[in-house]
Amino acid sequence: MITAVQVSPLAPKLFPSSAAALIFSVVFFLWILSEIVGAWIVPSLRRGRARTTRRDRGSILFIYVGVIASFGIAFSFAGADIAKLPGWVCYPGIILMAAGIVVRQWSIAVLGRFFSGVLGVQKDQTLVEKGPYRYVRHPSYTGALIFFVGLGLALQSWGGVLALALIFAVVYGYRMYLEEKVLVSELGEVYISYSRRTKRLIPYVL
Repeated sequence: MITAVQVSPLAPKLFPSSAAALIFSVVFFLWILSEIVGAWIVPSLRRGRARTTRRDRGSILFIYVGVIASFGIAFSFAGADIAKLPGWVCYPGIILMAAGIVVRQWSIAVLGRFFSGVLGVQKDQTLVEKGPYRYVRHPSYTGALIFFVGLGLALQSWGGVLALALIFAVVYGYRMYLEEKVLVSELGEVYISYSRRTKRLIPYVL
């Protein structure tokens, strides 16, 4: 489990310096805040009373469980010095965490009222192809992946990076599978054509 002590500036043993511990704590809690406000509250206000047909099939719960499990493993590895990386990788890791937050929140803002934490389709759903959606179909998940990899590096554990990446692949892979099925059924050839010219997560790669 992730404890307040582990993510606190008072736990420098996980980090190469007290300054690194403090910056990590700030970025980590900024991620939590961005998920609450940017990924839930603001999109809900934008949607207002728009009717949404939900087709989640447990994917949001699967994501919650996967994220908590992967974070627990990553922090446990770091605390036990398992699969240790050099201390200096903490700093690019924190930068990646911050970059992941930016990419995810940018993607959510561009999608606007069509973004929802729970998988569903609005009555007047349209395809968004501007901003990061010009290059990948699921940039908000790209942001999450960047954050998770950065977290593992910030904790200086290649085992943590691997655990975070593998659990991400499983839980978000399931979510993307469901999401694309729904979008194909609702948008038809428009989305099929879009999927042929874009990648899911990484431009020109994956």
